[in-house]
Amino acid sequence: MESGTAREVMGEATKPVVRHATSTMTAADWWDHLLARWSIDRQGHRVEPGLYALGTPDRAAPVFVTANYTLSFDALRTAVGDIDCYIVVLDTLGVNVWCAAGKGTFGTDELVRRVEATGLADVVDHRRLIVPQLGATGVAAHEVTRRTGFRVEYGPVRAADIPEYLELGEATAAMRRMTFPLKDRLVLIPVDLVKALPFGLGAAILLYFLGGPLLAWAALTAVLAGAVLFPILLPWLPTPNFSTKGLILGVVAAVPFLVGWLGGRQELGPWFLYGGALALLLTMPPVTAYIALNFTGSTTYTSKTGVEREIRRYIPAMVWTFGAGLVLAIVLAVAAKVGGR
Repeated sequence: MESGTAREVMGEATKPVVRHATSTMTAADWWDHLLARWSIDRQGHRVEPGLYALGTPDRAAPVFVTANYTLSFDALRTAVGDIDCYIVVLDTLGVNVWCAAGKGTFGTDELVRRVEATGLADVVDHRRLIVPQLGATGVAAHEVTRRTGFRVEYGPVRAADIPEYLELGEATAAMRRMTFPLKDRLVLIPVDLVKALPFGLGAAILLYFLGGPLLAWAALTAVLAGAVLFPILLPWLPTPNFSTKGLILGVVAAVPFLVGWLGGRQELGPWFLYGGALALLLTMPPVTAYIALNFTGSTTYTSKTGVEREIRRYIPAMVWTFGAGLVLAIVLAVAAKVGGR
């Protein structure tokens, strides 16, 4: 956007307010993206809701709809390039299209309200709104038409396909298919890492003084496996749900530490030796699985009801497993102290 902000162009008091934007990304825009990717000032990456003009659109120009999350808005405006068009930005509280559709903020009522508030009917002669396909779950097309007279048309999944979509007049099967390749998964890692790493570091520091470096690295590895390795390995991990995928990855991540524990604690008796190994095996995988389960919010692999069902099914198992491992570790630590080990 020009100077990183929207520039209002005001006509007479009775005329619609149209802000102008460009398809060019500035240094300020790239900096905003970097902060958003690292979850810094998470609620601050917003575009002012309203009607925007890109280029010099006339009354026949296409009208696109998007969220007021800066990354969503920027993806759209850079994708359309030199196409003269209008963009209706909904107030989604700074949340992207897909997540906002699930939450209801990218929805029928907000779209109707924004169309009326911007006076869009006085800006264009046609009655066609191009809504992102990932926003379809929140928008009832027939209701929008009934209440505003504008027909909702669902565009392609990815903004990059919009020029071809306009040229063809319809979306191809490939444009309708949602993929989640490695590069898309990689850019999401920093957000989960920022949320999970402080807890991992805190646990690692505590365990370093209580049990030594091996346990400290075990805690950190369980977190990193869920926040970093899981997004990378997601398509290749077996089972259909994220929780069991995470549990499997957590078990694999625990193996080196089990070997290290069993091989480096020969002075301990068998109860302490194998009990400690069991405690590691009970505590590491649930941590990885919990972080992996949270990654459902970053993907289109799952549905809202599917996530809710998975939470009800697996969260109790994670809590009980982790709790059992923690209790076992405490019992072993107390027994070792009492026994002078």
